[in-house]
Amino acid sequence: MVDFPPRRKPSRKGSMADVPQDLLEQIKELERLFTVDQVKLKEVTEHFVKELEKGLSLEGGSIPMNPTWVMGYPDGYETGTFLALDMGGTNLRVCEIILPEEKGEFEIIQSKYRMPEELKTGDSEELWEYIADCLQQFIEYHHELEDLEQMNSVNTKLPLGFTFSFPATQDFIDHGVLQRWTKGFDISGVEGKDVAPLFEAALEKRKLPIKLSALINDTTGTLIASHYTDDTMQIGCIFGTGCNAAYMETCGSVPKIAHCNLPTDMPIAINCEYGAFDNEHVVLPRTPFDVVIDNDSPRPGQQAFEKMIAGLYLGELFRLVLVDLHDNKCGLFEKQDISKLRKAYSLDASFLSFIEEDPFENLSETSELFAKELSIHASKPELELCRRLAELIGTRAARLSACGVAAICKKKSIEKCRVGADGSVFNKYPHFKARGAQALREILDWPQGKRDPVDIRAAEDGSGVGAALIAALTIKRVKAGNLAGIRNTVGMV
Repeated sequence: MVDFPPRRKPSRKGSMADVPQDLLEQIKELERLFTVDQVKLKEVTEHFVKELEKGLSLEGGSIPMNPTWVMGYPDGYETGTFLALDMGGTNLRVCEIILPEEKGEFEIIQSKYRMPEELKTGDSEELWEYIADCLQQFIEYHHELEDLEQMNSVNTKLPLGFTFSFPATQDFIDHGVLQRWTKGFDISGVEGKDVAPLFEAALEKRKLPIKLSALINDTTGTLIASHYTDDTMQIGCIFGTGCNAAYMETCGSVPKIAHCNLPTDMPIAINCEYGAFDNEHVVLPRTPFDVVIDNDSPRPGQQAFEKMIAGLYLGELFRLVLVDLHDNKCGLFEKQDISKLRKAYSLDASFLSFIEEDPFENLSETSELFAKELSIHASKPELELCRRLAELIGTRAARLSACGVAAICKKKSIEKCRVGADGSVFNKYPHFKARGAQALREILDWPQGKRDPVDIRAAEDGSGVGAALIAALTIKRVKAGNLAGIRNTVGMV
């Protein structure tokens, strides 16, 4: 997760009056490289629409467009008590969510458990044992022992929604085959396997009264949780360390599940995984620095879109440009030791965020940041260049991120809706929301002076409340006899 500093007051505008000509020329070149104009935004969006369609086809494409087997939205009247398990890169979060009779309301209690670093590269069984231990601690703390024994004696189990935010293939909502580990995990013997039985075996070993009802991605949870509290929400997005979106499709528009013979008008949530958009490098305006990031990444040629807009890469892009300016262009930070700056991924998006929020004309906070973190004592003109570069990288990320939202709107002929967005970059990076909104206006040709018909706003808790709601929806479907995409109904009702 990208760790941002607390918000400060709006930043100053800055001045280029005292910047020497050679640095001004470099700034103009950077503006040429990183500016994405309206024409390019529209070109990217049109190609995006085609790639979304291709991902739904039998042949498939770069964008996976994974069917989630979440068959419709909640109506707001779901009731009951549900567990949610959120397995992230840093923490494990366990929640108990109570859905009362009041429409769109919920109550939540939760606990966080640190994910030990050694587990991320350890043994598969140790991982699931640790997760089951955390669940056991949680329910024993929040439930009387007699209640748990009573549940086991009558075979009544607490339904659980498991937010497993790693790339997984799902033929059923209650299973998921791990495609590959991400977020620093590298546990042997799990990739290519269904994680549900591994998790369930650890629960059974402890005789925990818990039933895995749904395995979900956090983006799908964001869509469902946001719609639960606001039924105008039709798209869920994540703009954080990575990027993704989910939306509701109709089964008849998903040729790759045609063999299931589902009603063509039945809704099904699609987890786009659209960080993989344009892996073929057809349309995205990549700079030489984007090419370096891709080539030096663990998986070159993958996640092309994500590498241009996600928080994980913004600081590295900034770092690469500064090193290039020092070594090859204008002698930036001349005669200074930039060894700390040469360390790959030593800067994250919060570094750029801090620079953009520096409120002082002399950029004194930026100067202190460079001195403290990089042991670089930058001149005022050099700081102005750094400031402009941070703005350019942050603005490009926000503007390109709007293309994915616009593409879903165009594909689904959505003229008016709200979009629930989550993630550290969306929530904390300065001006990201406003820059993205401006790009949407340019792509979709909205008239000036009127309220934006597609409004991106903060989402509900997708990995907690969203997971619980999807568990509730799955149980509701079992009771109604709609068993599409559900493998094991035992213990659900």
